[in-house]
Amino acid sequence: MAETITHLMEQWNTIHKNGPWQLKHRYITHNGSSLDLSSTIAQYNDTGEEIRGLIQEAADNGEGFRAYGSRWSMSNVAYNKDRMHYNRYMTINIPISDDDVHNTSPYARENLFFFQCGATIKRISQVLEAHKKSLKTCGASNGQTIAGCISTGVHGSAIDVGSVQDYVVGLNLIVGPRPEDNIYLERHTKPGLSDEFASKIKARVIRNDGLFNAALVSMGSFGFIHGVTIEAEDRYLLKRYVRKIDKNIALELAETMDFKNSLFSIAEERDANGNGLRPYHYKVFFNPYSDESEYVVEFMFKKPYQTPYPDPFTVIENSIYTDLINVLIKISQKWPKTIPFFIKRLEKNILPLTKEEASVGTLYETFWDAQYKGPAFACSVGIDHRDSVKALNAITKMTRDEGPIPGIFAMRFIKQSMATLSFARFPITCMLEIDGIQWKKTKKLMSLKEYGRRMIQVLQQNNIPFTLHWGKNSDWAFAGLVQHMYGDDSETWKSYRSALLTSEMAEVFSNDFLATTGLHETVVAPDADLVASLV
Repeated sequence: MAETITHLMEQWNTIHKNGPWQLKHRYITHNGSSLDLSSTIAQYNDTGEEIRGLIQEAADNGEGFRAYGSRWSMSNVAYNKDRMHYNRYMTINIPISDDDVHNTSPYARENLFFFQCGATIKRISQVLEAHKKSLKTCGASNGQTIAGCISTGVHGSAIDVGSVQDYVVGLNLIVGPRPEDNIYLERHTKPGLSDEFASKIKARVIRNDGLFNAALVSMGSFGFIHGVTIEAEDRYLLKRYVRKIDKNIALELAETMDFKNSLFSIAEERDANGNGLRPYHYKVFFNPYSDESEYVVEFMFKKPYQTPYPDPFTVIENSIYTDLINVLIKISQKWPKTIPFFIKRLEKNILPLTKEEASVGTLYETFWDAQYKGPAFACSVGIDHRDSVKALNAITKMTRDEGPIPGIFAMRFIKQSMATLSFARFPITCMLEIDGIQWKKTKKLMSLKEYGRRMIQVLQQNNIPFTLHWGKNSDWAFAGLVQHMYGDDSETWKSYRSALLTSEMAEVFSNDFLATTGLHETVVAPDADLVASLV
């Protein structure tokens, strides 16, 4: 039997110490034991009933209910002042048989996997490795839970892949306390698993493209994500190079993505005509306080899996490019007294020398454990890659003129997402990231919230369309922010949420973040066809 432990009246914080906030109840649910497949499914279903009971308890007390996993987000997107559920012990994976696959599914059975919400990216990668499979992409580290990654739109840096939610095939959502509130949701144009599989997990099936796309990046507000079906692929290797190149070439690549005709290419990564190949991953690092003529750039190229290959950790573990925050923390630990002194270190360019040696490893080995889990901030802006240089120049100027702040910049590039409120909104989205250590407002230093506000204002003043990473720091109370970023899509998202949840459950699955952004609003009369498709 599933067991829930309740902790009363305590503080809750993110892993990077962006709180703390007061919390009334914190739940931890453990699955029961299982020895075979049939008992694993029974165990999964028993835990689902336990969650429905906790939702009922929250509703009876007129309080909110929120799931969380690894606490990776730096905004308060995962926080609810009333009741929060820690799902990291809910890690079941249910094998998919031929009979479990929908008869019109475009997916190969061997690439479909079903994981419970608390499975981390690291755990999923280990399961997939046992099947000689791999995730298509992941974030810069592997500690997040799959449900948390989807809910906030965690992205990697795979130019032609997209974000984590873009290889999700199905969602098992618990949207209320009743048995019929257990839903298995997929796109109607791309069904993955059969109705018979849904019946095994006691879920009713809804297939609707619009609802599915809205529910993918939902900030935890479309109900409790209990399970996730993902599409994996055959395992592969990533060959990773870190180089310093002329900054003008680095920025031209950011704007054009024209690796074939670039003046820079890596000798080993050229075609038969000597043209540069398109990488799997492209990332550019900048120090806003240093006018260097070269930028540090990271390229990764996808290779067929084969053995043997060199131990990747001999290169990766000595490279701080895997987690830029580590660079800043090491500096702050050495010079902890004042931010001005910290900035002086930045002015001397703290980025280390690049290594000529390339690393070769799987996705799991390349994006391995994040080393730092202490106080930090991160802002992340999504823009069309064609606006990347314009946005970089505008925000760098603002940072220099109105700062300083203890942080440095990077750009990553990802494919557009189909999720309604994904920040990967542009055909190729440049994620302009500012990572650093937290600081306190002084007469000379703006606050972190003020910095987030100025970023928004500067982008608007320069007529640069943008989005913001839901899980990172910003001024989320900025007037009209979500409407400005998403236009009518934000109303569409609210319509689907209103159609899926009862008004009571919409309150239960809301929180301060949702209210601050205006996404908590219930649309009283959603489109009649939409309602009909969900009942």
